[in-house]
Order: sequence, then structure tokens, then C-alpha cells
Amino acid sequence: MKTLLLKKEEVRGLIRMKEVIGTVEEAYKAFNSGQVIQPPYIGIDLPSHRGEIDFKLGYNQGNEMISMKASSGGFTGNPEQYGVPNGMGTVLLFDGMSGALVCVMDGSLLTGLRTGACGAVSVKALARKNASRITSIGTGNQARMQIRAIREVMKIEEIHAWDHHPETLARYKADMESEFGIPVLTANSKKEAVENADILITTTRGKGSLVEAPWIKPGTHIVAIGADAPGKQELDPQIFRGAKVVVDSIAQCVEKGETQHPINAKIMARGDIHAEIGEILLGRKPGRKNDEEVTIFDATGMAIQDNTTAAKIYRNAIENKVGAFFDFLE
Repeated sequence: MKTLLLKKEEVRGLIRMKEVIGTVEEAYKAFNSGQVIQPPYIGIDLPSHRGEIDFKLGYNQGNEMISMKASSGGFTGNPEQYGVPNGMGTVLLFDGMSGALVCVMDGSLLTGLRTGACGAVSVKALARKNASRITSIGTGNQARMQIRAIREVMKIEEIHAWDHHPETLARYKADMESEFGIPVLTANSKKEAVENADILITTTRGKGSLVEAPWIKPGTHIVAIGADAPGKQELDPQIFRGAKVVVDSIAQCVEKGETQHPINAKIMARGDIHAEIGEILLGRKPGRKNDEEVTIFDATGMAIQDNTTAAKIYRNAIENKVGAFFDFLE
């Protein structure tokens, strides 16, 4: 069995955001249908090199694929010292029935795509049907990816944005208005931005509360992306009081997600989590109850999302005869 090699630009041309939204929905449903084996992911912190690398591994009975993704970040000196990006990713796909390596692909785009898509999936399941204004706290690559995905599932009339750095905020406004033709209103404060949100997206690397509970208006849907490790935080834990809390994985979110903080503060218990999102997509639990409810989607990212998205890229590559084959066993 030969192995397919897919480089970054080849991967870029093999998948569209609408397809990624479908693969993420597939992943969540598989996870809550007992089709997934997904060990806890491993992270290695390398403070002496100002970087970290995570490894996520998953098996999906539905597509008979095993995936392993290595994803690095930080490494601030990389471009100058080594001529490589600060963050990189590699995905290995193995045939689930034989264990043979069938594909090696660049994974640097995949993580951003499937993380953006998870926000769109949550908007479909949990946001008000008449939601039209999005607020982004943080204006980096993932903030942009969230908009790219969410606009596939709803009409965005305006974007409100805030960032610590005025020059970054100005660049975000220019780029997003150019790409989508959607007006971007830059806020003078976090409070101002949040108070305008029908849908609030947080995509920072925060280590403290950025968004305060009194700023959240009834009916807001919150997509909490930034917290994916112990100690990371973007939301005031009081926001969770009385909200409908939905997560990608309970096991991950109570330890590494935004949900760790209200649980640690005794504002809520693990049992107060309404659902894993796959349960809502499968129709086992309800989504939004009314237009006044505050809903929170806490996403830490799961290997099964990498699995289904990488498998779709692989299938598209085979169908379109993209990539180069090699044989480890020769």
C-alpha cells in the first residue's frame, strides 16, 4: 500500500469551508455515537524555545481511519533563525483495518479550518435565527476563520471588533471589509464591542477574564475558542450562571476549556453542562429554547475533527489525482 504526500498548497486547494463544516458535524455526531476512540491529547511545553507542540490521536469507526496530528505554536524566533513559520502542523492518516500509513499531509491549514467550522456548527445549532451582528474579541487568524465559516451558515450584517493593539484592529477592519464587504465597526472598549453582539466570538490566548458578565445581553450566543489548556481563560465565570452550556467534549472542557473556571469557582457543576454538541446534532438533546437564552459553546478541539477533515482532504486528493505517492516498504 502506497502513501500519499500532500503539501500545503495542495491541501489548500482540496477542501472548501462548506465541506469542512460538514466534516466537523460528522465528527461531533460520530463522537456521540460511540464510533470514536480518542485518547487525551498530549502537549509538550518548551519554554526555553518559547514554544509548544500538541499531539492529537483518534480512530473513527465510521470512516475506518486513524489520524495523528502534531501541531506546534509559539517558537517566535523561527522565521529569522530557521526560515520556517512560528506554528506548523503535520497529519498522518492510517488505514483503520490494516494500520498502514496512507497519507502524510500538511496540517497547518487544517487546524484553523476545522476550528473555524466548529463555531459555524454551533451557530447553526444554538444562535438565534434572527442573529445578524457578530462581535470578535481578538482579531488574529482564528478570528478571521470564524467569520469565514459563520458567513456560510448565516447572513452577517455587521462585525464589531476589539483588540489590544490598535494597528492590528485597523488591519483586521481593512482586510475583512475587503474580503467580505461586511462593515467592521472597531470598538473603543471590550464592553462596547460585547454589548453589540448577537454572537460573541473570543479567540485570544487570554490568561484572565476579558469579557464581563454584565456586558452580555439576553439571547447572545458565545463561541469560546481561546481556552484549550489549564489556566487559559477569556470569560467571567459568572457568565455561565443560568446560561445553556454546550461543549465539544465534557472530559476536555472541564479540565482545559472555558468551563473549567465556573466549575472551579463552584458557580456550576459538571452535571450542569447541558450537552455535548454532538448530542444536539443527533437530536438527543434540544438546542436553544427561546430568544432570551444565553448559550455558550466551549470548544477545546478534538482529534476526531482532524480525522474527518483530513479524511475528506485525502478522498478529494485521490478523486482529483493530486499529490505524490511513495512507498515506505520498498
